[in-house]
Amino acid sequence: MVTGQRGRPRSFDRDAALDKAMLAFWENGYEATSISDLTAALGIGAPSLYAAFGDKRKLFDEVVVVYGGRYGDFASVALTEEPTARAAMERILREAAEVYTDPAHPPGCMVISAAVNTTSQEVADALRERRDANVALFESRIRADVAAGALPADTDARALARYVTSVLQGMSQQSRDGATREELEAVAELAVRAWPQ
Repeated sequence: MVTGQRGRPRSFDRDAALDKAMLAFWENGYEATSISDLTAALGIGAPSLYAAFGDKRKLFDEVVVVYGGRYGDFASVALTEEPTARAAMERILREAAEVYTDPAHPPGCMVISAAVNTTSQEVADALRERRDANVALFESRIRADVAAGALPADTDARALARYVTSVLQGMSQQSRDGATREELEAVAELAVRAWPQ
């Protein structure tokens, strides 16, 4: 007989649970991931899930933050490290090809794919705000290059930022449809050729 173990709760690893929830949402999207899917993935009961995270929406919000820090940060790093907006965008597109097709996790971008077919306006709005924030970051960097003379004065910074974002979103979907890293790198190369000189 083992003493002192009866009734003792199993330890709960919140970070590991967030990782498992992230993979479930990433694979299936927000809407299609049910509470039972999450409890099965996390290995806990529904009451424990609610006690630890509140509800599905709050868990998803935490997952989006974890995802951004682990897989979505490559864009802001490139914007900071590269000397020009063009170099930053080229790096972002190439790194997206790598991240979106990495076999260690579901394909594509979770922030893009999780919002597909969601009936939750709050979730759709929150994810759109994240995507819009990226457009604003890209636009700001492009405007800085225009001001510095690194891009033509008539460059439409907003349109160019939306162009890069559209390519990224398309690459995300293409990876979910089976496109390889090499195929997405070819897309990235073509996209960069459209950059104003």
